[in-house]
Amino acid sequence: MRTAFTEDQLERPEIRVANDILRSCVHCGFCTATCPTYQVLGDELDSPRGRIYLIKEMLENDRPADERTVRHIDRCLSCLACMTTCPSGVHYMHLVDLARAHIEKTYRRPLMDRLLRRALAAILPHPGRFRLAMLAAKIARPFRRLVPDTRLRAMLEMAPKDIPPVSRNDDPQVFPAKGERKMRVALMTGCAQRALNTDINDATIRLLRRLGCEVVIARAMGCCGALVHHMGREEDSHAAALKNIDAWMAEVNGDGLDAIVINTSGCGTTVKDYGFMLREHARAADAAKVSQLALDVSELLMKLDMPEGQGAGLRVAYHSACSLQHGQQIRTHPKTLLKRAGFQVVEPRDAHLCCGSAGTYNLLQPAISAELKARKLATLHATGAQVIAAGNIGCMVQIGSGTDIPVVHTVELLDWATGGPRPAVFARGRHNFAEQVR
Repeated sequence: MRTAFTEDQLERPEIRVANDILRSCVHCGFCTATCPTYQVLGDELDSPRGRIYLIKEMLENDRPADERTVRHIDRCLSCLACMTTCPSGVHYMHLVDLARAHIEKTYRRPLMDRLLRRALAAILPHPGRFRLAMLAAKIARPFRRLVPDTRLRAMLEMAPKDIPPVSRNDDPQVFPAKGERKMRVALMTGCAQRALNTDINDATIRLLRRLGCEVVIARAMGCCGALVHHMGREEDSHAAALKNIDAWMAEVNGDGLDAIVINTSGCGTTVKDYGFMLREHARAADAAKVSQLALDVSELLMKLDMPEGQGAGLRVAYHSACSLQHGQQIRTHPKTLLKRAGFQVVEPRDAHLCCGSAGTYNLLQPAISAELKARKLATLHATGAQVIAAGNIGCMVQIGSGTDIPVVHTVELLDWATGGPRPAVFARGRHNFAEQVR
């Protein structure tokens, strides 16, 4: 693609990046075939190629974002299926992130949009605030039909019926390895995950310790910054990243770290991108070091000698989170590990397509999200699975809200099959599954 940026524009680092990305696009349109929003809406401007043209025109003319551009960029899930499909290696993730930052700086949204986005940015990255918000939503949920704004209704409908108690395992501390220590790793405990499902981190700690890892919960670690990053709130996302870099580099420079392990793939995609996000910052070297150390939990488990498990042939539908299969290009590790643990692994049709969660997308774009969720549930149910496994809390909540099949994190199944407790969700309520799985 030809570009027409001026020499003055190319002095700006973000424009240089945008220029390189835009020039790599050859207009082929392969991305439209795997773009979920294009499949749902059928509008070229709701495809990666269409959005690339909108971004190019906006940045080349150095103009504030307009309503039309914002509407189509907002509809992007950042699922990154287009990057997997693209034969030219167009780094769409960095381009759309730059566009969102430009939108945040130059476009004044309607009042309700501003209030909702500010509320999400102020609440979701903080587990304590998030718990209070979920409690308030749980109380208000019976009255959701009276709420006129569809996004507010979606927020009330997504509120879980049960809010788990705080897990003290998420507090700063060091868990010694069981037996000989093979690795020393820092576990990112997440933010929304700590409020929505404490079983995931508990299972991860048990499994890693059993496999010879000393597990560190670093002091002052917090949200990865992904939620605000995808809203274009660059200053907030960089502040969150720097806080984590400080926390983990203190461990690196202390007793050392072999890896930073992340069990929420949306967070993993962002942490692995810290080096790029902070490439112009004084802490660029530390950011790059953290990105280098970051591993999805499945990547780490493939490095360890995980024994064969006692999954007893349980039929597990594996849902591959977009941030894992497209953002981090990790597709086979979770399935390999589940099979090694004794599970029968099946995949739904169109496994490359997003479930519609995508961070805050299901709250800000509820109609499109609901359609993608319905499509994903139909393909998952068609597998005849007894359990659905995923590697991202957002996907788990999205899928779990529409099915009676238990939805668990991959790590929970691996922990159970190799000596840990049965996932607690098997004994909960709706699916009469407790007697089937012992």
